[in-house]
Amino acid sequence: MKKISLLSLLFLSIFIFSQQIESFKTILNDKISIRAIQIYNGKVWYSGTDSKFGYVDLKNPENQKQIVLSDQKLQFRTLAQDKKYFYAINIESPAYFFQIDKKSLKYHIIYTDTAKTAFYDALSFSGKNGVALGDPYGKCMNIVITRNSGKSWETLPCGKSFEIGEGEAAFAASNTNIFIHNEEFWFVTGGKKSRQFYSYKMGEKLYGKEVNFVNGSSSTGIYSLDIHPSSRFGIAVGGDYTQQEANINNIATTNNGGESWQIQASGENAGYTTCVKIKPGSKGKEIIAVGDQHISYSSDFGKTWKKISDEKGFYVCEWIDSNTIVFAGKNRISLLKLTF
Repeated sequence: MKKISLLSLLFLSIFIFSQQIESFKTILNDKISIRAIQIYNGKVWYSGTDSKFGYVDLKNPENQKQIVLSDQKLQFRTLAQDKKYFYAINIESPAYFFQIDKKSLKYHIIYTDTAKTAFYDALSFSGKNGVALGDPYGKCMNIVITRNSGKSWETLPCGKSFEIGEGEAAFAASNTNIFIHNEEFWFVTGGKKSRQFYSYKMGEKLYGKEVNFVNGSSSTGIYSLDIHPSSRFGIAVGGDYTQQEANINNIATTNNGGESWQIQASGENAGYTTCVKIKPGSKGKEIIAVGDQHISYSSDFGKTWKKISDEKGFYVCEWIDSNTIVFAGKNRISLLKLTF
């Protein structure tokens, strides 16, 4: 085995984590909690508490607009988009599925779930296909799909291959515990059991697989995942929101689209994490992650992590370009620029 000098190891560690924070700028201040964002037309779009929906221009933050989708002060933790529309669902019952025209911002309700137990955790679109993930109805998660940009919605019947365990559910933390690509979709759960579910034909075939993740109580499990469809690399993050410094078995990766998962950086990361995003073009090599108490970065497919900021109160994140990330959470939206 070729020996590696201490100097070489030091150089390698500096190279791996050579990114620096160039700037950190808040572009929106408001009395709002934001857990879902989308990037479109040079703007960051958001939904949040008190029925608020709006945007902030990324180049000119003074250009911003906010509308109220309902006088009921609904709590939104979901936001998705297709070519023409944005979609948002409130978390309480009755759950209203809103469709918002991207050009006019005119909106209307296209579907309503009146079940008393309705609670929607996440929503994602790929083309005309959309998947809404809700807390369990009976033995299965509540999964509602559309194949025609929201013109009609179908609740998937509960099947043995994706029944859940007692105390298993999903988290409405950042609208990132579900991922859809064409007709494939993945979603993750937590609680007393942590699992990843996968379908390759819009729910016609749906399978569950347990992940050796932190679990055991209602606050533990997988909160977020991201997938690089062509390479089949994926990452799942989470933890325990009641013990945010706990960092054992709270990060896992897959190299085969979720057929198997490997725990990464157990005991060697910043703890509880609500959102993870793969850097565009990196195929999973570079990743940003955020929790209520930290912002962290990995440059080696999630094997090792560096906490790059102690900023608090962010729940959701998204890459804008190769060195800019937008974060949103408690009362603000901010832009982070990195140098590499």
